[in-house]
Amino acid sequence: MGAPTPQLVTVDLGGREVDVPRGGLYDRFRMHADLDAIAADARVPGVEFFRQLPKAKVDSPIGPTWTPNFYYRISTARLTMIAPSAAIRARLPRELSPVELIPGVGLVSVMFFRYDICDIDFYTEAAVGIAVKPARHRGFGFLDLLTGLKNDHLHTYVLSLPVSSKIAQVRGHDGYGFPKWVTGIDVDIDADSVTARVANDDGDIDVALSASTPRQVKHASGEQVSTLTSYTRINDAWHSTLSQTNTLSTGTARFPRGIDLELGAGRVADDIRSLRPIRTIQLDVMTEGQNALHMPIPTSVRTKGDHE
Repeated sequence: MGAPTPQLVTVDLGGREVDVPRGGLYDRFRMHADLDAIAADARVPGVEFFRQLPKAKVDSPIGPTWTPNFYYRISTARLTMIAPSAAIRARLPRELSPVELIPGVGLVSVMFFRYDICDIDFYTEAAVGIAVKPARHRGFGFLDLLTGLKNDHLHTYVLSLPVSSKIAQVRGHDGYGFPKWVTGIDVDIDADSVTARVANDDGDIDVALSASTPRQVKHASGEQVSTLTSYTRINDAWHSTLSQTNTLSTGTARFPRGIDLELGAGRVADDIRSLRPIRTIQLDVMTEGQNALHMPIPTSVRTKGDHE
């Protein structure tokens, strides 16, 4: 017999009614969890990272909310690929420019996420993203690129971001401006392997991944914190969203072998195909980590006349 279906309770997000698990973190704390209560959960590797990030209550398109959104235990897998800059530019808004490894060749990524414990309860997610130059940044030298590839601070524009829960979809789409929709997403990541499957509207494969997990290196909390800035448009205005990841166990394989990325029929597969990826140059797998996702803030980007 399978696990019992959790009881649900309806909550309001900026006029949208969403069902969440009764007795879950969102139902109990509404984005402002007691960190001592979180620390008592044996699955949580610690809360020291979050104690350094005090929350603030802000107004947003989804109503008043606390920020950042805390993810207390996560695992992720990312494929970084090279692709023709012409194909990448065709999918980018004109205000953004792709990062280029060499002239004519840019970087794109396919990612899978499993959020075991977070302020909006368990969900899974997949993403197709393009590495872009920081907004208003006029140069992007080789040293800047190396820093980005080391995960110190990346900038991205996301083409697709399906999720497995309605609250994640409403918050991500209405509150952040991300291209989110709800679908079936299975993500399993451990020290041995990565398996992921995103379903299309018919329940068949949109995209699926199978790979061996690179050897993991453990880090103390706060020792390796990376940042990601994502650009979206909300009400026709550009915004940037900061995400901070506290890496606890991670590994990298460069020019990995044995990667099975299956493209079926669906929105995610279509986005990947449109970028015409040439090859995978890196696989990053984090079997244990934490994250703080801040609410978006208005940002300035190039106008057409500024564009390089």
